[in-house]
Amino acid sequence: MRYIDIENWGRKEHFEFFSKFEEPFYGVVVDVDCTNIYKQAKDNGYSFYLFYLHKILTAVNNSEPFKYRINDGKIVIHDVIGVGPTVGRDDHTFGYGIIDYDRDFATFVTLANKDIARVKAAKGLANPTGRQDIIHFSALPWIKFTSVSHARSFSYPDSVPKISVGKVTEKHGRLWMPVSVHVHHGLVDGYHVGQFIEVLEKLFVEDTP
Repeated sequence: MRYIDIENWGRKEHFEFFSKFEEPFYGVVVDVDCTNIYKQAKDNGYSFYLFYLHKILTAVNNSEPFKYRINDGKIVIHDVIGVGPTVGRDDHTFGYGIIDYDRDFATFVTLANKDIARVKAAKGLANPTGRQDIIHFSALPWIKFTSVSHARSFSYPDSVPKISVGKVTEKHGRLWMPVSVHVHHGLVDGYHVGQFIEVLEKLFVEDTP
């Protein structure tokens, strides 16, 4: 973990400007071709959910602005970003998980399955933490959405990116997944979101886990 020297940062004025907003977050939704990773997951017996989640986290960890967080007015750059997903239960409630990232997919799956089991066995929100070295993540596989908003407390100093995915649908023989990305504008501009999406699109067509 390290800090940005805000006084000599090229985005100093942008950070100060957007940090004064009651709602500094903005978001976009893009359709991402997931045909290849869906096939890979099915051919190899992988969980499609964990397979694409690992790809998303890999893209996050390769996009430096997505690793910035605001801490007491300072900007922290975390070394590694994990994920705080919503985990559904059989009774249709959910709890919050915490899964650390590992570049190795098999290791990530082990970590993920352990925490998913913990949340499924718990009640309520499963003791969510205030960790900042994560993204907030949710999957809505029932909904082909074109926009998403998030419940937020404007009095809470939040700077954690929020990524959601929706229902996979077929178009012209390809499978497409809507991906929603919400970020703090004091830390991440549209250019950086575009870079993140570009990395994610490349990861979704790779032939390795």
